[in-house]
Amino acid sequence: MSGPQTLAARYAAIVCDLDGVVYRGPTAVPHAIEALTSSNLPVIYATNNASRTPEDVAAHLRDLGLDCEPGDVATSSQAGARLVADNVPPSSRVLAVGGPGVSAALVQVGLVPVVPADGLGHDVVAALQGYGAGVTASDLAEVAYAVQAGATWVATNTDATLPTDRGVAPGNGSLIGAVQRAVGHAPDMVAGKPSAPLYLMCADRLAIPAERVLAVGDRLDTDIEGAVAAGMDSLLVLTGVDDLAACLEAPPHRRPTWVAPDLRALNVDPDAEGDWLHALSRAVVAVHRARDAGSPASDIAALSESAESVLAAVRFR
Repeated sequence: MSGPQTLAARYAAIVCDLDGVVYRGPTAVPHAIEALTSSNLPVIYATNNASRTPEDVAAHLRDLGLDCEPGDVATSSQAGARLVADNVPPSSRVLAVGGPGVSAALVQVGLVPVVPADGLGHDVVAALQGYGAGVTASDLAEVAYAVQAGATWVATNTDATLPTDRGVAPGNGSLIGAVQRAVGHAPDMVAGKPSAPLYLMCADRLAIPAERVLAVGDRLDTDIEGAVAAGMDSLLVLTGVDDLAACLEAPPHRRPTWVAPDLRALNVDPDAEGDWLHALSRAVVAVHRARDAGSPASDIAALSESAESVLAAVRFR
C-alpha cells in the first residue's frame, strides 16, 4: 500500500495567485513561503495585477524567500498581450495603459506600445488596459477615445478591488468600469481571471494538461471561477478577500475543489480521517449539496454553522 499523499502530490504543478495568497503588499502571508517551498512541485505565480513586470515580481518573491525566476511569473498583461497579438497584424501600434508590465508584455509579442502621454490613442489598432497605481483620468480618456475610434479593447483583468497591506483598494475592474460607462460597452476581451486565457497560458508554459494543475487563490469571482473555466481543480485559501461564508454561498461556477485557512493545506493529506482538511472539505460540500437540492433554509444554516465550527477549530490549532 502507498503511504499518505499530500494535496500537492495529487497534482503535477501549481498555479498560484499572489495578492492575498503569497503576499499582502511587501509582506509575506503567514506560512505561504514555507508551504510553497515544501510542496516540491513546479509553481507558476499567476497574477491579475498587471502593474509590474515578471522581473519585478520575481525579485519581490526572491526577497520573500522563494526560488523564483521571471519565467515562473505569469501576468494578466502577458495573457492580454497574447490576445491582442492573436487579433492584430505584427508590429501593430497598441495603446498601453497601466503599469510598466503592460508595455513590456506588448513588446514581448512583437507589438509596439503607445503610452497615453503620446496623445495618439486614436492612431492605434487596439488598447490593452491594465492596473497601474499611476493611472489617471486622462489615461482612461485615451482608452475611451481609442475604443470609440474602432480600436479592439482588451482588459488585462476586471478585479474590482486589490488587497494591499493597508487595506482594500480599487482594482482594474473599477477603472474598466469608468471607460465602459464612457463607451457604452464592455471590453472586447478579458485576459485575466475569471476568464480562462491566463490559466491556459500557464498550463501551456508548464507543458502540463490543465486538469493536472492545481490553481490556488483567495477570490471566488476571479481565481476560483477562472480555474473552473480552465478545467483546473482549485484551492481557496482564506487569507485574502473571500471568507468561508462567501464560499458556502457560492454558485457552482465559483466553487473550489478544496478550502483551507492558508497554504499549509498543500502539505496535508486530504483523505486522512480526522484531518482538518478532510473535515472542512466535507463540511463545505455538505452545504453546497444542500443548497443545490433546495433544502430548507434552517438545514442550510445548521450545516453552515457546522462548517464554520470546523474552521474555527482549525484556526484554534
